[in-house]
Amino acid sequence: MRVHIGSDHAGFELKEYLVASLTADGHDVVDHGPAEYDAEDDYPVYCIPAAEAAVAEPGSLCVVIGGSGNGEQIAANKVTGTRAALAYNRDTAELARLHNDANVISVGARMHTQEEVLELVRVFLATEFSGEDRHRRRIELLADYEAQR
Repeated sequence: MRVHIGSDHAGFELKEYLVASLTADGHDVVDHGPAEYDAEDDYPVYCIPAAEAAVAEPGSLCVVIGGSGNGEQIAANKVTGTRAALAYNRDTAELARLHNDANVISVGARMHTQEEVLELVRVFLATEFSGEDRHRRRIELLADYEAQR
């Protein structure tokens, strides 16, 4: 699967770990940066293009990373067509895909170990959308709102 990934300085080390781990898992990982650590970088510069790429490429997914994951989720959700979910345990990672058909997972590098985040991302990538009518209806309501504003 194609996986787009972007972070900020707080998530840089974790991003590098995830790029290597997901590539080893057989995923086609596209790193949207940053390319090097910079304590003054700004997460929208990297997270928005990563989310845009996932929206532009149906079937791909995206991971955004920061200290808490909150700002990165907000940035990704500014992209029309993005459904970014902040995952903080296995259930939220799984339900983001299963019920919300999320195409972006946001995680906090300061909230978890690298191994814990890798598990959350693997759960997210492995989970399919349930396709249940009630969930489709809710996603359509969100898409309609986006289209009308």
